[in-house]
Amino acid sequence: MGEPARQLSRERVLRAAFGIADAHGLGALTIRSLAAELNTKPMSLYHYIRNKDELLDALVDGVFAEIELPQVGGDWRAEVRRRSLSARTVLARHPWALALVETRTSPGPATLRHHDAMLGVLRAGGFSLQMTAHAYAIVDAYVYGFVLQEASLPFDSADTATTVADSIMEGFAAGDYPHLVEFATQHVQQPGYHFGAQFEFGLDLILDALVARRHHVPS
Repeated sequence: MGEPARQLSRERVLRAAFGIADAHGLGALTIRSLAAELNTKPMSLYHYIRNKDELLDALVDGVFAEIELPQVGGDWRAEVRRRSLSARTVLARHPWALALVETRTSPGPATLRHHDAMLGVLRAGGFSLQMTAHAYAIVDAYVYGFVLQEASLPFDSADTATTVADSIMEGFAAGDYPHLVEFATQHVQQPGYHFGAQFEFGLDLILDALVARRHHVPS
């Protein structure tokens, strides 16, 4: 059990909620499970959080608070890159948040600061409002999609990637799927392979494209 009820505070309630979601997924987080973790009764939590929606809003805001804020006025490419690397790290730490970050209609202060800073960096970097919208959406789609893909893979290291590849290829008849076999044996199963290494390469491709299109006027 967690902390006794006499030590409850909003901060401790949210910390316990993060712990449950990180360890067991968002589906395991209920007011009842949160109360059990804090060794208190469910009704006691309503002094600190009004309902489940407010709890989810607070969790999303806590996630955004962990992501490094880009600095308005700095080099836009470097700032967006730094923020994107941080967002990937934070979302990988809290993968349950992927289903929530763009769904809340009552954003908290950390969420609002984050979005305002990203928009400010792009606008200060010379992007029109329309190109700012394109850039922000494309960068986030890449970051969120990569984290989701990485979290869904059936392996989490080079060793387990090799094991999974071996298992899949055992079902191939000789000569079947030659390109898959080549990719698995000459790339995935090579020393040092790590799926996550693709992230920065893809991010830089997007940022390079945005450099070239920054002053483009969409039709």
